[in-house]
Amino acid sequence: MKINYAEMTNHLGSSAVRDILKITQGKDIISLAGGLPAEELFPAEAIREAYSRVLTSSVTALQYGLTEGYLPLREQIAARLGQQGMPVSAHEMILTTGSQQAIDLLCRIMLDPGDAVLVEAPTYLAALQVLGSYRADIQVVMSDHAGMLPEHLEEQLRTHRPKLLYAVPTFNNPTGATWSRERREQVVELCRRYGVLILEDNPYGEIAFDESPQAYPPTLAAIDRELGGDPCVVYTGTFSKIAAPGLRTGWIAGPAELVQILAKAKQAADLHSSTIDQRALHELLLVFDLEAHIRRISREYKSRMRLLSAELSSQRWQEASFLEPRGGMFLWLSLPAHIHTADLLPLAVEEGVAFVPGEVFYSEQPLRNAMRLNFTHTRPELLPIAVKRLETALSRYEQRLLPL
Repeated sequence: MKINYAEMTNHLGSSAVRDILKITQGKDIISLAGGLPAEELFPAEAIREAYSRVLTSSVTALQYGLTEGYLPLREQIAARLGQQGMPVSAHEMILTTGSQQAIDLLCRIMLDPGDAVLVEAPTYLAALQVLGSYRADIQVVMSDHAGMLPEHLEEQLRTHRPKLLYAVPTFNNPTGATWSRERREQVVELCRRYGVLILEDNPYGEIAFDESPQAYPPTLAAIDRELGGDPCVVYTGTFSKIAAPGLRTGWIAGPAELVQILAKAKQAADLHSSTIDQRALHELLLVFDLEAHIRRISREYKSRMRLLSAELSSQRWQEASFLEPRGGMFLWLSLPAHIHTADLLPLAVEEGVAFVPGEVFYSEQPLRNAMRLNFTHTRPELLPIAVKRLETALSRYEQRLLPL
């Protein structure tokens, strides 16, 4: 029987990262591809005890729950956001199955086919997938190391009249870059002037390598709330990077009216996210020092990043360049223009190392000579081996380009 699929299935792209993870499973391959935290740093015992307390105290943890999410956990998240300069109430938030669902739900209630959305280039691959599935008109705003260029942003706002701007301004995926405070203020002010909603995606922002809170600019959401009036920034975060991704608990915070509509969309998707996971997280936060845990993993990830950076620098690859990120999980490596990293990847896998080619993070005019490297998942002793394998793959690639 021929199945007649909906038109939207023609716009569903496969995740390059997931595809790479499939080909590296069960093989002696050091993967720098996935955006995975380190399993050995998970607070596994504290999480196990939290689940045990929840199941011991009440079987209602196994029952259906509120679409908006477990209220005590929302109150805990709201308190943490308030401490970070983002005063929100528990009723201005909905819990989601990871922050990925938050992106999808917001796009579902905001976008009709053909609506314009502004993004950086490069930007988060899965966000591009979601936007593509809703047939958004994805438009790029030019950026540099400090963030979106205000002049080009205003030009794109005037030209395309977008409904939404999507950004990862802190420890960007894939580049690791962090916007300056000045650029953040300019972006918020321009979007307010043109009546455009900003979706600030901040899954990595708490993995900060400088432990001084003054070292980093405030979030777009915090700047937006400082200005007063109707907010234009919707903020999404997750426990996946600071606790464990298997808990699949994220959140999206915004105006109460928008949250009510998001709840209706979520009811149509899955009624609510896992009740037991939310209650276990609530129990975990009551007794576990999450802030100390975040400082611990941040120090370890900084050490791994520095090790990867040193190994890459020692290779002295001609025309190769990268900037050390100030936090997060990724390093963006640019190679000479004649090297196409998508063509390099199969050779790298043969040598026993994997990465994500940079071109998949673009909606148009991709940069083909860059790659995203994850430094958080691989154990430190394996990072030098990974770089040596990458060097071997590069040598083989260059040999293939030599004239016969």
